[in-house]
Amino acid sequence: MEIPSSHIIQQTEHWVLNHHLASALPGYLMLGPTCGASSLADLAPAALAELGGLLASTQRVMEAMLEPKWLYISRYGHMPGLPLHFHFIPVYPWVEALFWQDERYRLLQAFAGTDCPATATDGAELTLFIWREFGESPTPPAVEGPSVGQVIERLRRAF
Repeated sequence: MEIPSSHIIQQTEHWVLNHHLASALPGYLMLGPTCGASSLADLAPAALAELGGLLASTQRVMEAMLEPKWLYISRYGHMPGLPLHFHFIPVYPWVEALFWQDERYRLLQAFAGTDCPATATDGAELTLFIWREFGESPTPPAVEGPSVGQVIERLRRAF
């Protein structure tokens, strides 16, 4: 898939860092190889050597510029034909507040069968909320702070 230049934040010889194309959450980034490999095992040694530094610098810049409460860094991908990629998901205090205000997500705690207090959640629940509400919903929640475009410009300058 071709990533529009409007969403690319940084590109190196082996990697492209871009804003998630389908997410309305400002700062939700993706890091993928330029070669389209579907496995770490398929990457050239130079691409693998570059990866650690890119993961660290992306985290450093995002935490400094966007100041999320948490920053989730993960790799998903079990669908054949899709290239390897890493997600950088900023969880801002206002995103967590929206999560707690949405009663639909309280059902997760009821089904979990845990003794966790009503104010405790985990990364899986917040990630699900972000994917559903900022990525799949035809009417995502209102954003507090800079827009996706503004965040892309700020991060480009920072890199």
